[in-house]
Amino acid sequence: MPDQYAFITRWRFKAPLKEVWDAIYKTSEWPQWWKGVKAVKLIEKGDADDIGEVRAYTWRSALPYTLTFNMRMTHKEPMHLLRGEAFGELEGVGLWQFEEKDGITRVQYNWDVKTIKPWMNNFSFILKPAFQYNHDVVMNWGAEGLSKKLNAELLKF
Repeated sequence: MPDQYAFITRWRFKAPLKEVWDAIYKTSEWPQWWKGVKAVKLIEKGDADDIGEVRAYTWRSALPYTLTFNMRMTHKEPMHLLRGEAFGELEGVGLWQFEEKDGITRVQYNWDVKTIKPWMNNFSFILKPAFQYNHDVVMNWGAEGLSKKLNAELLKF
């Protein structure tokens, strides 16, 4: 039976909202700056606003495994919100939220997913803390990589 996970990641950058938005929105470029992203591949084009677009993401982690899953963009409010539905080795919803105030851009990512791989579900009773740790490490790699890409200070929350 699949296990449910709800992760919340918060980043703050001393950077303009548009620069942060653009870097996160252009997921095909993530492997260039986000250590945890092994590959991003366009599977299906969306409409003029990219709604319906599907991309395959392959992630490597601090733990010795990789995950590949697809994300379909379901909602976009430029400079404010991105929502996608995951399917494949993970299933669920990812929601990016953006806000800028006084030159500080705040990003929050909510990741509500369930695991599909049998080994993950069979051993989740002992591996859940490791999966949480792993998620946090990968997201920290993203924050650090984005900070370097934008030459922007990464601020503590």
